[in-house]
Amino acid sequence: MKKIIFQKEEIIPSKIVCIGRNYVDHIKELDNEMPKDMVIFNKPNSAISNKLEYFSEDTRYEGEICLLIKDNKIDAIAFGLDLTKANEQNYLKSKSLPWERSKSFNGSAVLSEFVKLEDDISKIRLELFINDTLAQYGSYDLMMYKPTQMIEEINSFMTLEDGDVIMTGTPKGVGTYNLNDKFEGKIYIDEKLVLEASWIVT
Repeated sequence: MKKIIFQKEEIIPSKIVCIGRNYVDHIKELDNEMPKDMVIFNKPNSAISNKLEYFSEDTRYEGEICLLIKDNKIDAIAFGLDLTKANEQNYLKSKSLPWERSKSFNGSAVLSEFVKLEDDISKIRLELFINDTLAQYGSYDLMMYKPTQMIEEINSFMTLEDGDVIMTGTPKGVGTYNLNDKFEGKIYIDEKLVLEASWIVT
């Protein structure tokens, strides 16, 4: 089973719950339909990785704020990359088929170490730099659905176990990537940098 790291402790999530289409500008950039309800899908434990791999020329990165759940509350936060095989997803969507082949493959949930949430999450924001250029920026204010709403909606039909992770959706700026690209993810709460992680594509 794949593990995540929080305060030097290894935790095994039963699943990763992903929130799709949670930023209006991202919906527009992919020309997707505006959802009437929260879009939710899962990645299995086997999708977890601390490495960023190159899969194909159409594989897309999506930087996200990630939440570690304990007792149905947010215990810690991390920077994550939701990887998507874009061509395969577009085909599956065109046939009204599930997304798992394009979203839930091994290595498709790249996660940093988690840090304790000790500040007001309403002040949280992320920045993703690729080869030292800002590629994505997102914040609590730009989310259509806020973290407490996510937890409530997920719990309406599915149990969140201690150690599960919620990926809260990606802002605009998604794209493909190449071997040896350098990714740097940062999370701030207000103006305080609380987490920084980096990966080189292998």
